[in-house]
Amino acid sequence: MAARVPEPQLAAWRALLGAHAAVITRVEHALAAAGLPPLAWYDVLWAVRESPQRRARLGELAARLTISRGGMTKLVDRLEQGGLLRREPTPNDRRGAYAVLTAAGEATLKRMWPTYSAVLAEVVGPLRAAEANTLRRLLREVEARATAPPREAALPGAAGRRAAPRSRPPRRQATA
Repeated sequence: MAARVPEPQLAAWRALLGAHAAVITRVEHALAAAGLPPLAWYDVLWAVRESPQRRARLGELAARLTISRGGMTKLVDRLEQGGLLRREPTPNDRRGAYAVLTAAGEATLKRMWPTYSAVLAEVVGPLRAAEANTLRRLLREVEARATAPPREAALPGAAGRRAAPRSRPPRRQATA
């Protein structure tokens, strides 16, 4: 039997999804109108910029940005072709690679930010500080629950089953 989600919580979830989709769409339109690259490029460039030594493993980027590994590889290919990132091999892992921010990538971030931030200023700027702090706190609580290991009883069909022992340690969650 499926778990019941009370209507206020379900409505909150729908509002979160709707708000996210609307803001992303608005940012994408603003970037396109300004002749700038898509938001996904900004997200990858920013994540690499914020990484130690301005370089990040592709697999970690994919997990952090919730993009498939294949999708991340294609995206990094385009960024590399544009001169915004370069790849470096990962020592001790022939299959792994680092994405490294270039000066052109840094310049692109700086060109994109005024357009991106203008949309954010219109959308979330009107929130009072207390409202913004409450929203941030609530969304961090949701994030923490979503990234915590699931409770066995909460999984469909899990009742009466014991968890199988892990053969390897759990994958560490990347942080932003």
